[in-house]
Amino acid sequence: MCGIVGFTNPAGIEHADAVLEKMMERIRHRGPDAGGSYIDADIALGHRRLSIIDVSEQGNQPLYNSDRTLVLIFNGEIYNYRFLREELRDLGYIFRTETDSEVLLHGYAAWGKEMLSRLRGMFSFVIWDAKTKTLFGARDFFGIKPLYYCETGSGLLFGSEIKSFLDHPAFKKELNTAALEEYLTFQYSPMEETFFKGVKRLLPAHCFTWHNGTLLTERYWDVKFEADDEPLLGDWVHRISDTFKDSVSAHKIADVEVGSFLSSGVDSSYVAAVANVDKTFTVGFGTDEKYNEISWAERFSRAIGKANYSHVITKQEYWDALEKVQYHMDEPLADPSCIALFFVCKLAAEQVKVVLSGEGADELFGGYNVYSEPNSTKYEKLPMPVRRLVANAASLLPAKRGRNFLVRKGRTLEERFVGNAYMFTPKERKALLKITTDAPDPQEVTKPFYEKCAGCDPVTKMQYLDIHMWMAGDILLKADRMSMAHSLELRVPFLDKEVMHVASRLPHRYRVTHAVKTDDQTPYTTKYAMRLAAKRDTPKGTSDTAAKKKLGFPVPIRVWLKEEDCYNTVKARFLSPAAEQFFYTDKLVALLDAHRAGKADNSRKIWTIYMFLVWYKVFFEDMA
Repeated sequence: MCGIVGFTNPAGIEHADAVLEKMMERIRHRGPDAGGSYIDADIALGHRRLSIIDVSEQGNQPLYNSDRTLVLIFNGEIYNYRFLREELRDLGYIFRTETDSEVLLHGYAAWGKEMLSRLRGMFSFVIWDAKTKTLFGARDFFGIKPLYYCETGSGLLFGSEIKSFLDHPAFKKELNTAALEEYLTFQYSPMEETFFKGVKRLLPAHCFTWHNGTLLTERYWDVKFEADDEPLLGDWVHRISDTFKDSVSAHKIADVEVGSFLSSGVDSSYVAAVANVDKTFTVGFGTDEKYNEISWAERFSRAIGKANYSHVITKQEYWDALEKVQYHMDEPLADPSCIALFFVCKLAAEQVKVVLSGEGADELFGGYNVYSEPNSTKYEKLPMPVRRLVANAASLLPAKRGRNFLVRKGRTLEERFVGNAYMFTPKERKALLKITTDAPDPQEVTKPFYEKCAGCDPVTKMQYLDIHMWMAGDILLKADRMSMAHSLELRVPFLDKEVMHVASRLPHRYRVTHAVKTDDQTPYTTKYAMRLAAKRDTPKGTSDTAAKKKLGFPVPIRVWLKEEDCYNTVKARFLSPAAEQFFYTDKLVALLDAHRAGKADNSRKIWTIYMFLVWYKVFFEDMA
């Protein structure tokens, strides 16, 4: 895994080589093994390398074609590079390294942007064509690897992390307040625009071309759910098993040792069992199994004959890491599991350079508990106008058991579901904010995705939305940033084109079900067929893992925010000058006090605001 940076028109910048070096240094954590650069009158390209395949100096970047008219900087792995290599050799291309990177250079020369459809892997890269003075860049199908860009008066900035832009003289650091308002609803930045005004993320499955000062972006691939009702359940289980094993095998290609994360859940357990790695890594909190899955992981590791390394995160460690985590994130993220991921990456990086993880299984195979909500009760058979009337009445009542159910069921899926996190409603966030922004309504943000899958069933609609928003904006963002913070390459074998193809053909009843039970009478509600495949492919005696209800990455935030030290820490930040600048601070403190008094569980809302303020301190106060 690596990091890339660059900018156009270096001739117009004094000491462009020194500027590029500073930008590269900002992301040294992404590639501590080597650094390289290319500068001409039109382009400056920088690369930091973490050596995984062909660890010799031959694999250093930038990488050039034979006449040095094409220049590549690349972050990621191409898992089918050996196949593409042979195909390109047959076309007459000569390879000078053993890296997967070189297939991108020759593939672009041979096929242009059509090369992207041939790739199997995770990637963000740019290629400079010195002949035509054209810059071409792309990001992988799911958004596993990041790529940002910013158009300035002097040209284009681009890179793996926004923080590298801070050292460019044309970059002006300003807060995008619209991103703040949207973040308060989603807990992450859900739009193409980022928290830094003028900076955009290249969206997953998109590529761009920069020529003569004009930037054009386009989508080159999209998810298509087209259920195939012909195969029987057993056939689907075999397909999932065979395809996933093939993906894991491809994701293990490396010239260094590969490990695996492991929790008590089915996703990471399935990966660890099939991958046959030597080491697994687990973290937890305290001794309560609600927050500590280490004992589960140790038992499973023994069952598959692997060594498990674990660490119990203390409250002090967790809170002390917050500023460092938000620095590495580039943008505020309110997912408490982000910090736990930071520590498991730290643990793994002490032993290995590459680790496998289970991200993506829930979005592809229907794993989130909320996916079982549509059509799950007889109440939903009532006409929507009736349910809407009941919901409007219920919304006026004090918070109590059953109220939220009535409110949610009185809205259409498109009205109520914006993803796995829904922190503040538009009305709530405007009541908290002193500032006025041009942020769109959450439904305007999700509308384009719902329109693309308008004819699908509710579960498929939720999956499609989560793949494009929640997975890219939260799950994969934190996976990349927390692993790269420790110079660790994280690979996600569920997020593979071939696995996606199988998942997209899987009938709804084999993803989320309310009625089917297995032969041992264990109800499988979510990821039904995938759980059966996992059960088949993991050792006997570990079937309870395949059946285990999804927990996520449990963190005791709710408990900590009631304790005096954490309460006082958050309260101080809620009353800070930064908080006064953006929020009505009396309302922030009221949220905090109500939570501490047990009147309401405001923990996630409190955390969302607090993480923004921690991030703001790091990037706009400490770096002032």
